[in-house]
Amino acid sequence: MKLKIYNTLSKEKELFVPLNKNSIKMYVCGPTVYSYAHIGNARPAVVFDTLYRVLKNIYPEVKYVRNITDVDDKINEAAKKLNQPISAITTKYTDIYHKDMKSLCVLTPTYEPKVTDNIDGIISMIQKILDNKNAYINENHVLFDVTSFSRYGELSNRNTEEMLAGARVEVADYKKNPGDFVLWKPSIDDEPGWDSPWGYGRPGWHIECSSMAGTFLGEEIDIHGGGQDLIFPHHENEIAQSCSAHNKSSYAKYWVHNGYLNMEGEKMSKSIGNIVTVNELLEKYDGEVIRLALLSTHYRKPINFGESLLEQSKNILNKLYKNTENEVKEDMISDEIINPLLDDLNTPLAISNLLKIKCSKTLFNSANLLGLLNKTSEEWFSLNNKSTITKNDIDILLNSQYGKSSFAVLSCLNTQNRIDISEYDRSGGNAEKKVHQDHIYPISKVKHFETAHLPACR
Repeated sequence: MKLKIYNTLSKEKELFVPLNKNSIKMYVCGPTVYSYAHIGNARPAVVFDTLYRVLKNIYPEVKYVRNITDVDDKINEAAKKLNQPISAITTKYTDIYHKDMKSLCVLTPTYEPKVTDNIDGIISMIQKILDNKNAYINENHVLFDVTSFSRYGELSNRNTEEMLAGARVEVADYKKNPGDFVLWKPSIDDEPGWDSPWGYGRPGWHIECSSMAGTFLGEEIDIHGGGQDLIFPHHENEIAQSCSAHNKSSYAKYWVHNGYLNMEGEKMSKSIGNIVTVNELLEKYDGEVIRLALLSTHYRKPINFGESLLEQSKNILNKLYKNTENEVKEDMISDEIINPLLDDLNTPLAISNLLKIKCSKTLFNSANLLGLLNKTSEEWFSLNNKSTITKNDIDILLNSQYGKSSFAVLSCLNTQNRIDISEYDRSGGNAEKKVHQDHIYPISKVKHFETAHLPACR
């Protein structure tokens, strides 16, 4: 069975035919590093990491580029609000993003370029677009002329004339057409900027991805991915820019987009206050649980994310890790996993089929295509399922050297090395429990026991 994938450009599921079967080229839009990544940001990272794994299983070389946007108005606003240098903001949240993705078992891409390291290439590409008469300069802005590109709107299935006629946004004076978009804009005050043929300034958002894709992958690529929200205008604009700069009829052969993510049935929104970051979720759930939850719905469909889905995913992982304790008989990847993934990345069916595999080695190898089962069974159950201590644990502690006086009985909570403290007094050889339910302390603050005497927890 060969890989089939839904192409947003053709609106059909197509057989994947690479430009060069010996080297696959995939670009996916990465994070803008001004704050913590929320769970919606994590979905494309996990989806395309899974596609990356599948491609690596088929082809000898896969070049995967996921960029870091470290020049943006949102970054500028965050720096001003926090009264910190822009570099401090971008460095901090890039590091956090990397840690979050590692926790979600997301592989490091082949290349992860930053905008600030690729300004020269961006300027060069803008100049090519100008030379080809697809852009113009006005009031120190360089703008792409959407009327110069006849196929504009093809990806998003929009008619250019209708888009321009129905534009409801206020049109800047320096634009010829409402749909024209910025390639380069002037920087003012303390905004970051670079010298260019058009004055001191910084690139527009859309040109950054086109340029970095071209630098690291070439003028034509196999797959371009990202969230559904990027189809228009971001990816539409990328096509126009790249084709115009390189005089090509095609930029990416396959356009792949994941669906939206809702929290408990509602769209994530600051006004509603239901935005949940990956960092917050990792305080309560193992990264594999979050990853499985994100893969439990087909990538093109909207996913309803929440506690019930996370708990369901944890239970599935408990079953899978239990199955890894079975005798090793085979060393292979099951066709029951490969075939659904080759069919437009059908992760729900693949996950369902994982539960049928009884051979531990085959299960590990098959699950790896989904980025799952990265621990041993012992590690998993130690990390994720010891939430309380038993009566036997208490009895052992009571009869230890610490039983001569009041002491804390420790209960491990999740993965955060936090414990609740219940005080026990020795009275006539019996333990009388005095519970202080609102006292939760880090393990480091508890002096009653040495680490060696604590129940096993992580």
